[in-house]
Amino acid sequence: MKKSLKIIRFILILFVVYFVLYGCQNTDRQKPNVIILLTDDQGYGDIGFNGNKLIHTPNMDILAKESVRLNNFHVSPTCSPTRAALLTGRYNFRTGVWHTVTGRSNIREDEVTMAQVFAQNGYATGMFGKWHLGDDYPMRPMDKGFQTAVYLGGGTIANMNDYWNNDCFDDHYRVNGEYTPFKGYCTDIFFKEAMNFIKKHRGSPFFVYLATKAAHWPDNVKDFYSNPYKGNDRIPSPNFYGMITNVDENLGKLREELERLGVARNTIIVFMGDNGTSEGIRLGPGGYPTDCGFNAGMRGKKGSPYEGGHRVFCFIHWPAGGIIQGKDIDGLTAHFDIFPTLINMCNLTFTPKKPLDGINLYPYLRGGKWDKDRVIIVESERKEKPEKWRRSAVMAGKWRLINGVELYNLDKDPGQKKDIAQLYPDVVKKLRKDYTVWYKDVFSNWETPSYIVLGTRHEENPILTSHDWLGCVRPDGSPAVNGANEETPPWHQVHARRGTQINGYWNIYIKTQGLYEFELRRWPRELDLEICKGCPASGTPPGGEPYPPGKSLKIESATIQVGNQTKSLPVTTKDKAITFRVNLPKGKTQLKTWFRGKNISLGAYYVYVNKIQ
Repeated sequence: MKKSLKIIRFILILFVVYFVLYGCQNTDRQKPNVIILLTDDQGYGDIGFNGNKLIHTPNMDILAKESVRLNNFHVSPTCSPTRAALLTGRYNFRTGVWHTVTGRSNIREDEVTMAQVFAQNGYATGMFGKWHLGDDYPMRPMDKGFQTAVYLGGGTIANMNDYWNNDCFDDHYRVNGEYTPFKGYCTDIFFKEAMNFIKKHRGSPFFVYLATKAAHWPDNVKDFYSNPYKGNDRIPSPNFYGMITNVDENLGKLREELERLGVARNTIIVFMGDNGTSEGIRLGPGGYPTDCGFNAGMRGKKGSPYEGGHRVFCFIHWPAGGIIQGKDIDGLTAHFDIFPTLINMCNLTFTPKKPLDGINLYPYLRGGKWDKDRVIIVESERKEKPEKWRRSAVMAGKWRLINGVELYNLDKDPGQKKDIAQLYPDVVKKLRKDYTVWYKDVFSNWETPSYIVLGTRHEENPILTSHDWLGCVRPDGSPAVNGANEETPPWHQVHARRGTQINGYWNIYIKTQGLYEFELRRWPRELDLEICKGCPASGTPPGGEPYPPGKSLKIESATIQVGNQTKSLPVTTKDKAITFRVNLPKGKTQLKTWFRGKNISLGAYYVYVNKIQ
């Protein structure tokens, strides 16, 4: 009897030990929290861990050591396209996004983001920092699954759709769509707001998308962060490194807060860049790196089809998830792999209505042998109408086909110095065929635009800006393009200060018929300035330069065209805005405006919309 009791007691002890060790672990693994930290314009070489001896990033280096590192990880060569692909798990071209302005940075309404899927699976979802996928309904963070959103307008500080005179310090940012004043530095604010969100939701699973403005221009930052890099001729931009060092400091604070709140072990951290470095390397002829800066020997930088334009760092960390710390994965991976990987890691319920392009990387993060033979293509279009082979890279194993004509073997030539297309015509032929099939697929619906939807309860007073103009032309009717032949609207507040004479139109969808009020302005409401007047220069932010004074313009008339309706009114020197009321039927149409005077013709940079009845 005693022996039987001892056996029973022993079995009970085993059960207790089992549930302590494994039950807690299973609970730990259920509904993990997720943080995606996406920095802007920070390239592969802008981290100490990746071989850069010039920069100080101790917290990034520690995270790299404690993570699985995707060493052959690729994104789009510029920012909006990367964000679209990351959040949807699909090639950005499918989503309507392949530029950073001209309405081609606005994600289509029917695209599903990971935030929507996390929210549907019971997660608290928060977005902090740079969105850059549309600032009007139905493209805003709140429309795409984020229950809390604190974000700047457009693609960087002081874009036309950002708050006037924002300069990274004591700015106004949108909180769930409404501009709100903040005190402090932009990166510090976004991290602080993210940590407040995490603290509030630490008892339930949370998904945080923390997309910093840093290290994108303007490179305003306190001297405390940039001074250590000044006086070194090998550093292209002390302020650029200073912004990254500030991000690093905030990363350390974030990880300390996760530990303090007791959620660090079961929180997945994905840390990655959005494109190649912008200011971390000075390039020589042919886009080859010089000794000024560090780019890990890669050719090209942001916007380039060469490795330096789209190969970035990606670290994935999850102590409770069986991820092997310090593991390198050299297989070909990309931004659109993150979503399907998180679906698997978090055991999310999701049946996509549109196919995902990414693959689930979780088995490889846990030690599985890489067995994928795949082709991934990146392309920097930056045109309203896509062009085949434009700044393209077809990637397959060791091969890189650039712009459809140059071929490189990265195993033997990682710096892409020797074009061997003539030596391997069969490889070129195959990769060109892969590209042709891909191009026809991903651009099959390119003519389907993203529409700003008016007349809904979701956004009662939309603000349309010239940042999103399509069909941009100069007063003589010629295309408004830059030196790279890219359509370029007045996307920055400096263009408003200059009185840039360009015009374009917005694609709009009138959701409900009725009487609409359109308020045309040259300057935004917060500036409260007459249309014809110039404006003073801004103040000087720490580490930066003031915005220049704005010029006066002798504007005499304002015109609006919505669909087949056109109306005009005179403009006086006292007018701050010209308001039109237009009865509109339900449906999709275009909106265009004009401010005109002698030798002057431009669109209204700002249009405020209100449905009257």
